Amino acid sequence: MRTARPLAISLLTVALACALPAAAQDAAPAQRAEVAAAGKAVQQQVVDWRRHFHQHPELSNREEQTAKRVAEELRKLGLQPRTGIAHHGVTAIIKGGMPGPRIALRADMDALPVTERNSLPFASKATATYRGETVGVMHACGHDAHTGILLGVAKSLVAMKDTLAGEVLLVFQPSEEGAPAGEEGGASLMLKEGLFKDFKPDAMFGLHVFSSIPVGQIGARQGPLMAASDSFNLKVVGRQTHGSRPWGGVDPIVAMADVIGTTQTIVSRRTDISRQPAVVSFGAIKGGIRYNIIPDDVEVVGTIRTFDEGMRQKIFADLKNVASHVSAAHGAKVEANVPDRSGNPATINDPALTARMTPSLQAVVGADNVITPPLQMGAEDFSFYALEVPSMFFFVGSTAKGTDPVTAPSNHSPEFMLDEASLDVGVRALLQVTLDYLETPKG
Repeated sequence: MRTARPLAISLLTVALACALPAAAQDAAPAQRAEVAAAGKAVQQQVVDWRRHFHQHPELSNREEQTAKRVAEELRKLGLQPRTGIAHHGVTAIIKGGMPGPRIALRADMDALPVTERNSLPFASKATATYRGETVGVMHACGHDAHTGILLGVAKSLVAMKDTLAGEVLLVFQPSEEGAPAGEEGGASLMLKEGLFKDFKPDAMFGLHVFSSIPVGQIGARQGPLMAASDSFNLKVVGRQTHGSRPWGGVDPIVAMADVIGTTQTIVSRRTDISRQPAVVSFGAIKGGIRYNIIPDDVEVVGTIRTFDEGMRQKIFADLKNVASHVSAAHGAKVEANVPDRSGNPATINDPALTARMTPSLQAVVGADNVITPPLQMGAEDFSFYALEVPSMFFFVGSTAKGTDPVTAPSNHSPEFMLDEASLDVGVRALLQVTLDYLETPKG
């Protein structure tokens, strides 16, 4: 998940007001006995898997050892994994003993350039090179949990495959957080390389552990859930001069500061946020080398988050316009790459599928514990699958009981702390959804 900080669910009491309609709650089935049994059977193994992946994280498009371990575990289950999709993606198909629909289940595997600040015995000590710098590497977004959960679901489904109706495609995806500059990766590359060529699912499901929801709760929402995510790069080019003689050159630092300040008006004054929220944020700025030298150029990178395609395109145009004209006002030039690569579309849950499967989530945690979260400005490349097949993506609460999820370290924080009870919830939720979809005719 690509996010700055998810929008927190500020009051847990809002959950009841935001919960799905009473009619849907009344229709919630009981948790399947085989789901409860499977959850208990794989619980410790899932914890062990998650801790292994947490201790050995790998950055996007570099998940070589993670993919190798996933493939090994799938072979132990008697499956025949396909490897090397989109660099390090792994897939496998579980064929049930009875005819039925086809579905796909997805987990992401990559970690972030974050130095962990937790004292866990399995805390990450890994480092790597990112954008030319040595950085810590951490599963600060919970992809280690997703990988462990899907392996647990796979083990459970294999154990019951003789009575399983239909087929399940397991998708262990690399590079959800975004491929390095100049590379392709993630969901879009998996699709480009034929993920659905020979196995087109009738539906696809994914989940994400989420710090803004307490453990024991699940967040599900029909329609738009997570924002489109686009990155940009601006380079203001001036003319280098001595710091004591700014008039002898063109100061790109001052020009860039003005660009950054004026950019704030794009959302606050030029975008109709009464329709949908939008965000333009700067993430890094780089320029200069010495205190008394005004440099030739300054570069910034940032992100744009939107839900509406028209708003998305308008913000692109507004940012280019601001960068060009403000730079020119300072006598500088600008190289504006907006966006600078293909971004993620908004993650939109199929309304009919989500309505159909929400009772399955309620069966696992109780109707009152399935809430409707607010729109999330974080992004997910699961959105690419949702463009291809009806899909549903949901959040699994990961913050320990007794800790306020509003103030708990968020996903992407170096102090992100997952309550491992969320692993059990994730396994049972995904397994219940799978079995209910495969065995229950459409209403």
